[in-house]
Amino acid sequence: MANQKLDKLDKQILRMISVDARVPFLEVARTCNVSGAAIHQRIQKLYNMGVLKGSQFIIEPEKIGYETCAFIGLNLKNPETFDDVVEQLKKMPEVVECHYTTGNYDLFIKIYAQNNHHLLNIIHDQLQPLGLARSETIISFHTAIDRALPATRFPGEE
Repeated sequence: MANQKLDKLDKQILRMISVDARVPFLEVARTCNVSGAAIHQRIQKLYNMGVLKGSQFIIEPEKIGYETCAFIGLNLKNPETFDDVVEQLKKMPEVVECHYTTGNYDLFIKIYAQNNHHLLNIIHDQLQPLGLARSETIISFHTAIDRALPATRFPGEE
């Protein structure tokens, strides 16, 4: 849903919590010059609008034994199976992102594997049986930028 109706206070709250999700609501309230209850209400409103989604700790895959990050472009033999394939991908914990795309691929996924051998097993044993015409794998050596979209500027602001 594009162009959410966000007022100045919503944007100020988003700017603060996007920098530090653990900032106490009372600190946000003091900075915004409103009550703590007002911040709680606004945060709930932002969840209800779908602007905010969940809260989570971010686990560093390499630190828990997943040393290979790869991006795989998938071409399906039968594009009508998109929904079924996506449901099967959701069941694979190593698949952390899946995108419907334009261009050379029907789907583009991001996957973490323990090592290259594990990646090969996932491709051969789990992805190929989904009905792939072909796939292309790109292994990432290092993530140079990894961030959420910062809430520093909003469309329509100068």
